[in-house]
Amino acid sequence: MPILIVNEADAELIVTIQDARIDAAIATRFKDRLREIVLRGRKPVRLDMRRVDFMDSSGLGAMIAVRKALPESLPLVLEGLTPNVERVFRLTRMDSVFDIRPAPQQE
Repeated sequence: MPILIVNEADAELIVTIQDARIDAAIATRFKDRLREIVLRGRKPVRLDMRRVDFMDSSGLGAMIAVRKALPESLPLVLEGLTPNVERVFRLTRMDSVFDIRPAPQQE
């Protein structure tokens, strides 16, 4: 089961992915769990991806499905992509579809 930690702030949901890989082995469960979280929360979502070091096409497909499940009015921001994961988004040109930002600075 994918490990997702959810912190609910007043204005947004902050979801931290604990898994190092989002691949064919967990992509469907990851998509279903994340979709359930974001649709129940009905708030903008910040997805902390600092721990994800590998994502294959199944993982990318899961991210796209979650984005499509959200109403356009609810943003999905991906934060802290590792170089390997960022490369997947860039090579597939999904970096122009998703709002990708650097990880916030730690206090």
